[in-house]
Amino acid sequence: MSGTDRSRTTDLPPGPAVILVEPQLGENIGMVARAMLNCGLTELRLVRPRDGWPNPLAIAAASGADAVIENAKLFDSTAAAIADLHRVYATTARPRGMVKLIVTPAQAAAELRQEAAAGRSCGLMFGPERSGLVNDDIALADAALTVPLNPAFASLNLAQAVLLVGHAWFLAGDETPPRYLETNAGQPASKAEMENFFQRLEAELDITGFLFPPEKVPSMLRNLRNMFLRMAPTENEVNTLHGVIVALRDKKGRARRAEEARQQKKKAQRADD
Repeated sequence: MSGTDRSRTTDLPPGPAVILVEPQLGENIGMVARAMLNCGLTELRLVRPRDGWPNPLAIAAASGADAVIENAKLFDSTAAAIADLHRVYATTARPRGMVKLIVTPAQAAAELRQEAAAGRSCGLMFGPERSGLVNDDIALADAALTVPLNPAFASLNLAQAVLLVGHAWFLAGDETPPRYLETNAGQPASKAEMENFFQRLEAELDITGFLFPPEKVPSMLRNLRNMFLRMAPTENEVNTLHGVIVALRDKKGRARRAEEARQQKKKAQRADD
């Protein structure tokens, strides 16, 4: 999905650092940077990237998340990369045979928000694409983070893992309502505009004989009003509805005139006979 709007700014609290331990491909680092920026994460730390750093392939794959790539920090060891952090989560997809607290992305996100509110720095640690973090790296973390997935196929590529965990962090502070109406298509129609439309619609329906029998007319009109009001139409949409009425009326008029012409022609033929 394309959703880049550089005219807009974000007002997000500082997010956790993303630490990539021995990442292999520059393209993967670039895709991680893109996933990070999607979720408002901007601090990238690299531990011994296999193909060296800087890597032009990372910029190409970042798809606009250049600032994340350009500000990435390089470290010789995992311990050095996390030395200034107060809490670190190590991502893993399999049991490691050690006593270690394991959390989901949602739980980690809630804890990360609390740590950030207290002014403490945190990090999310990811291992190499082929094998993930080694146990010695996981032992440096405060907790292990595992994404609940299909137990028969829980493999993720590096950028997918970062996106899932980063999105959980983003959602923990997001206030977007679960359901809302897109309103940038125009102003909602006023009550006066709606009333004008209803009166016109009622008049046309009366002419066609739709409003029948008389005792049901009030409930029929209420149903129509409720139906259109639930739509919450915009000014442009109400204008379109007016156009529909005009088009149907003109079509009806043309059909009536055509029928009258046919009847007159028949009468003329009978008179000739």
